Amino acid sequence: MKGFKEFLLRGNVIDLAVAVVIGTAFTAIVTIIVNAVINPAIGAVFNASSLDNALVWHIPTVSGDTADIKFGAVLGAIINFVIVAAVVYFALVLPVNHLKKVAFDRVKKNEEQTPQDVPPTDVEVLLEIRDLLRSQNGAALPAGGGAHVAPSDAPEGPGIAGSTKL
Repeated sequence: MKGFKEFLLRGNVIDLAVAVVIGTAFTAIVTIIVNAVINPAIGAVFNASSLDNALVWHIPTVSGDTADIKFGAVLGAIINFVIVAAVVYFALVLPVNHLKKVAFDRVKKNEEQTPQDVPPTDVEVLLEIRDLLRSQNGAALPAGGGAHVAPSDAPEGPGIAGSTKL
């Protein structure tokens, strides 16, 4: 049950559910536009009340009646599909692709920044402060001693006598 809950709460499932609901509502709008505006306009060209009644081909059946093949209805469905595809492309795909390109360019630009734009680390700052303090006191910097070497004139600290200098 826990795995099912995680599956449902995953972002992709919720995004898919929203897409289905929006797609269903959008399809209803496009269907109304095709049926109320485009079908009558094209039907008027073919002298029919709507596109569903245009380009009808009557074929005889075995019983002597006729069957109707409605090419106009197929043409209406194709027009409906093309309108939905165009709106989805221009309203969703094109802007999302543009935003992805802008975000990619921004990330690429940030990666190309020079290292001098990067602030120094805490250790680098502390080493620089130590070196400045040593140079102000007139002490020479140890050659190759590293940051862990205490100066020879440093007082002895707690620990084993004579081994630890602060």
